[in-house]
Amino acid sequence: MTDHYYAPLRLVLLLILSATCFGSELDVQCLKTIFQSVTDPNGILKSSWSFVNNGTPGYICKFTGVECWHPDENRVLSLRLGNLGLQGPFPAGLQNCTSMTGLDLSSNNFTGLIPQDISQQIPYLTSLDLSYNRFSGQIPVNISNMTYLNTLNLQHNQFTGQIPLQFNLLGRLTSFNVAENRLSGPIPNNLNKFPSSNFAGNQGLCGLPLDGCQASAKSKNNAAIIGAVVGVVVVIIIGVIIVFFCLRKLPAKKPKDEEENKWAKSIKGTKTIKVSMFENPVSKMKLSDLMKATNEFCKENIIGTGRTGTMYRAVLPDGSFLAVKRLQDSQHSETQFMSEMKTLGQVRHRNLVPLLGFCIAKRERLLVYKHMPKGSLYDQLNQEEGKDCKMDWTLRLRIGIGAAKGLAYLHHTCNPRVLHRNISSKCILLDEDYEPKISDFGLARLMNPIDTHLSTFVNGEFGDLGYVAPEYARTLVATPKGDVYSFGVVLLELITGERPTHVSTAPENFRGSLVEWITYLSNNALLQDAVDKSLIGKGSDGELMQFLKVACSCTISTPKERPTMFEVYQLLRAIGEKYHFSAEDDLMMLPPLSTDGETLDELIVAQ
Repeated sequence: MTDHYYAPLRLVLLLILSATCFGSELDVQCLKTIFQSVTDPNGILKSSWSFVNNGTPGYICKFTGVECWHPDENRVLSLRLGNLGLQGPFPAGLQNCTSMTGLDLSSNNFTGLIPQDISQQIPYLTSLDLSYNRFSGQIPVNISNMTYLNTLNLQHNQFTGQIPLQFNLLGRLTSFNVAENRLSGPIPNNLNKFPSSNFAGNQGLCGLPLDGCQASAKSKNNAAIIGAVVGVVVVIIIGVIIVFFCLRKLPAKKPKDEEENKWAKSIKGTKTIKVSMFENPVSKMKLSDLMKATNEFCKENIIGTGRTGTMYRAVLPDGSFLAVKRLQDSQHSETQFMSEMKTLGQVRHRNLVPLLGFCIAKRERLLVYKHMPKGSLYDQLNQEEGKDCKMDWTLRLRIGIGAAKGLAYLHHTCNPRVLHRNISSKCILLDEDYEPKISDFGLARLMNPIDTHLSTFVNGEFGDLGYVAPEYARTLVATPKGDVYSFGVVLLELITGERPTHVSTAPENFRGSLVEWITYLSNNALLQDAVDKSLIGKGSDGELMQFLKVACSCTISTPKERPTMFEVYQLLRAIGEKYHFSAEDDLMMLPPLSTDGETLDELIVAQ
């Protein structure tokens, strides 16, 4: 296994070890030192950071901007001190927050240099945001040792000099921004994957994604001489290569599409393998039928991608459609996989996408589903730029009720009961009548355990960003209330029309998630401002607010305070009772089952 494979596990173990060895007293001292080292002209920290009752477990977790690993433990998970008007040099004492993974000092008035030993002070950061301040001097080379960083935002400061070439060591970066500084010199190679706007405003920067770097005037003559010599050598080498290739017929270079589709080519020899079908839209289906229906799984037939795999559109000879999912690599044996498929194949509900069959070809695992012509809820809510969402309130309410019914069935009525663990608006699909169908249920269990747990904490890859319940970083255990939180985000998308990680109606300096925006509005008695403006004033304003409050109850930070999915369904059903969306009710009206303490293995049948 590669070192990159074990990095998430190593980070979690280090954090646990640091907490075990040093306890929480250092974290309290960390906050005290920060409080003393910064200037707080607006008195925001002064009004919240009170160290009087320092004998109460978890009392620092209620401080403004402090997020703890556990609400009853004085151990800092992250500090979010953005946009508080703080002043002074880079805060002191951070080295005492021994298990902190996130630091946000953005949109303040901090000045001066960044500590050269920053990686020794806060070694486990996965996110560092110092944007919109007045930090100056050179960017510390030492940051390159913070190898767990996923996000590094240094934009709108006064940094000078080069971006350290050692930043090539930051292989886990998914977000990087140094726009509007005074930087110069070449951009490190591993950073050229980010857009040019992330480097804008630095007149001296060069190299991809900006313009190429040019030699200085002082070295032009030497460069010309060297260039001439190199040019002659290159011409000679090219001549030799041309002669060589003329004497030897080279194999044709594979098209890019063919390279990308290499996996499909590798299973051509297994075309006679039968597809195990739970339902029979086509009799005696074989792998060759799936290959033909998807044009050998060409990229033009891809209709969706996600953590669990890639979905392809399949067109059958009679003109009907199926959807075929190629699962990501699974560590499960063929016997274990077949056992899981037989279990999932028996799960049937009008608000679940039915698994019609499956196929095993060498190392590939293919699942066959009914095709949903209207695509995902995410796509319907987020139309192309310039096009407004055309979903009216009654349709959104019906979709919310139907999706809640499907998830409640998985949690409370299905035997065995199932946790989804990956709920988002992208996995809620819509049929030709816009009836919602939940997809990908039960598939998280087939994923590599390292991917489904530890890499989630480090990389934010557990489902889509913006949907993961806050307690997951602490427990690394999936629970029913985690599904409820994710579903609450979907409800917020329905009522606000906003995306889970970006709020278009928020001020420019707000860079939080949709849940954080809703929390801000609620704390300031402005919750009504969150509702999609296209829905207001059409006779349903009362229903809109009721719906929004249900969504808010699902996204409460404390899991025990969230409703169960049965309760969520009942609340939504009461809001839409007058519309008579469905005459029958295929979710048995049983009392909600208590699942507060249950984990994944208790909810899904053991293998």
